[in-house]
Amino acid sequence: IRYTVNKNFTIFGWELGNELSGSGIGTSVAPDQYASDITNLHDIVRKTYASLGKRKKKPLVLAPGGFYDANWLTEFINKTPKNSLQVVTHHIYNLGPGDDTHLIDRILDPSYLDGGSSPFSGLQGILKSSGSSAVAWVGEAGGAYNSGHNLVTNAFVFSFWYLDQLGMASSYNTKTYCRQSLVGGNYGLLNPTTFVPNPDYYSALLWHRLMGTKVLSTSFSGTKKIRAYAHCSKKSQGITILLINLDGNTIANVHVSTENAITIQTAQQHHQNRRSEFARMAKGSKVNAHVREEYHLTAGGDDLHSQTVLLNGKVLAVNNTSGSIPSMEPVEARLSDPITIAPFSIVFAHIANVTVPACMSNS
Repeated sequence: IRYTVNKNFTIFGWELGNELSGSGIGTSVAPDQYASDITNLHDIVRKTYASLGKRKKKPLVLAPGGFYDANWLTEFINKTPKNSLQVVTHHIYNLGPGDDTHLIDRILDPSYLDGGSSPFSGLQGILKSSGSSAVAWVGEAGGAYNSGHNLVTNAFVFSFWYLDQLGMASSYNTKTYCRQSLVGGNYGLLNPTTFVPNPDYYSALLWHRLMGTKVLSTSFSGTKKIRAYAHCSKKSQGITILLINLDGNTIANVHVSTENAITIQTAQQHHQNRRSEFARMAKGSKVNAHVREEYHLTAGGDDLHSQTVLLNGKVLAVNNTSGSIPSMEPVEARLSDPITIAPFSIVFAHIANVTVPACMSNS
């Protein structure tokens, strides 16, 4: 810590421990001992950075970086002085081991995905009841432990789990979600040999560009195979909706209502060949001023195991000469038309011409 201060390095936070909470992995530390150690770490950080005064923001103190255990976390948070801990971190590998042959079954099971909300809701309840000012982070999440599974956790199908996790975590006031990993194992955002982006890289990039930090209450009436989340749009007017179709045979046409909360209803569903067309108006069309922007993500070759992703029917690929990320432009659709979600696809829909009070306030 002193070394980084002397070198004037910018450190966002110092986290104590890795998977030592609860029953731990291999070994564990009792919550009262962990609370004492966090207090000591906080004092070290405070004293070490004191010489910088207000010239540089002090790093956050984070812990415990382990799996959710309600009893352990409750005791740990209650025994940690309120000013000593800024972030409570937990890890998520809720799909099981990477060599499990049923990973895709879990990813495509809405009931299984729903079960992933327990750590988020539980931790928020503990923080609220304790009166702690600390916030919740997912400090590490790779879905399937032991380095994931080739052509699953680094393929298109994993974006269903990943984006659903981002939407769910946000709805429970999780402030940061750290993906395991940028490069490494079979769950990296980049190919470890070529550094070519895997599909989740583009999913994360669209989330980052489109979804603001204000989360809107969202409900979906219809098939359970559609996952729906909505946020105030980032750096633009209106709202952005994320829709995930876990059904491989059915197209869903949905309408959006913004009365009190975001309500999404299935207008109709029908079975059709999985290959879909994006016959939309070209961006900038003057046919109808009341339009929304849509970003449709589908798997290359309609293969869930594909490591190629298509945006609005066009392959996303890094420029071989410049190495630049491809332009990720939307197509436009009339607001009066339903949002069409192809089988096994993901849609981000940016609706600028809508007024939601929560998106207009500064809080």
